[in-house]
Amino acid sequence: MRSTTKTGPLVALGLALGIAVGGVAAAGAATTATAATTTATAATASAAAAPAVRAVQNFGLSSAQARNVQNWLKQNWGYNGAVDGQLGTESWKAFQRNLKEFWGYPGAIDGIPGTETVKALQRLLKDGGWGYTGAVDGIAGDGTRAAFRNFADGI
Repeated sequence: MRSTTKTGPLVALGLALGIAVGGVAAAGAATTATAATTTATAATASAAAAPAVRAVQNFGLSSAQARNVQNWLKQNWGYNGAVDGQLGTESWKAFQRNLKEFWGYPGAIDGIPGTETVKALQRLLKDGGWGYTGAVDGIAGDGTRAAFRNFADGI
């Protein structure tokens, strides 16, 4: 029969070492998790502090055509932005004022050319004689884009 007097202390030492190593590993994992959370929180705070940038939507217009539209918006619909050939939020807010007054745009003046903005634009392009013959469906497809170019060239 073997004596357990030599193995007992070794098992205890192994157990203590395992706990210590596990504790260190857990502490390291916790530190890594805390650092990742801090980094993610800082990135979120930074993104929240930055102003939202909305994409330019020219719907197929060249820069020159978009400048024509911006000049028309400046003269008639309170556009105060740069005439830079980029139909961004401020351009679309001015356009939505026109679309709301004359072409049945029901939404908020938010500068986002979504489905309702495109439907109102399609009514303008169709009923205003700019060559749009498609459905008023809110999809800015080839027909809408071609008629919008006619509009930009003719105003």
